[in-house]
Amino acid sequence: MPTLPQFLSQAFNGIALGSLLALIASGLSIILGALGVLNFAHGAMFMLGAYVAFVALGAWGSFGAALALGALALLALGFALERGLIRFYYRRPPEDQILVTFGLGIMMVEAVRYIFGPLSQRVPLPGWGQGIVNFGFFLYPLYRVQVIGMVAVLLLAFYVLLYRTRIGLVVRAGIEDATMVQLLGTNVQRMFLVVFSLGAMAAGIAGVIYAPLSSVIPNMGEPFLVECFVVIVIGGLGSFPGAVVGGIVVGEILSLTTLFNPAYAQAAIYAVMTLVLIVRPRGLFGTLGRA
Repeated sequence: MPTLPQFLSQAFNGIALGSLLALIASGLSIILGALGVLNFAHGAMFMLGAYVAFVALGAWGSFGAALALGALALLALGFALERGLIRFYYRRPPEDQILVTFGLGIMMVEAVRYIFGPLSQRVPLPGWGQGIVNFGFFLYPLYRVQVIGMVAVLLLAFYVLLYRTRIGLVVRAGIEDATMVQLLGTNVQRMFLVVFSLGAMAAGIAGVIYAPLSSVIPNMGEPFLVECFVVIVIGGLGSFPGAVVGGIVVGEILSLTTLFNPAYAQAAIYAVMTLVLIVRPRGLFGTLGRA
């Protein structure tokens, strides 16, 4: 049986992992809810953010510069992809969307593999993130505590954008009924561009923050993509609060199940997802129109 310090440490790991999943899934959920696009390239965008951190920290040693560069790079990439390709697939069947975004993801991964090689790369911890925090019952890495704080601030900023600005009002209305929003005189195509670009930026920022926690490899986004779809199913399609709660739930399940038996960690989140689908098919915070 695990000791109390081990349990508390894993619980904090679950919060750190869950907050990152919430940040990634919030962008994916809004893209899927507002645009109706199954973006299977979202995991590759997360990976690109991690490699931006690897390059920026190696060149300048500044985490702030890496974070800013990751946000801007993925925002620009999202803009280019939406204008150049994704917008032609809004009215196409879901299988076409899956194929094109899945192909995009493969192209990104292979491009990174060609440039940086297939081997894993280490991203150093920033100087202010090195150290240990003594919580009394257990010791915990300082950077992981800071990850929770950074993601909380970013999620709060995302919440303010969605619920306290006109852009957010239009985005949320578009998730409910894009046709009605267009009939009321709003440029829906511009809204779609904003949504896709912000979703890509959220994935990139999450990649930058995650990079110092683990090795950076070209296919690192694949497990996060799968887990984020589980988060969306549990939390509810197109729901920002659902993405946050679903991310924390999935993160805690993965971490605490790993503490007892790592072999059942993935099975546990799918079991919870199945239970949610049976009891509440639209997710914890989803609405009937998006079930």
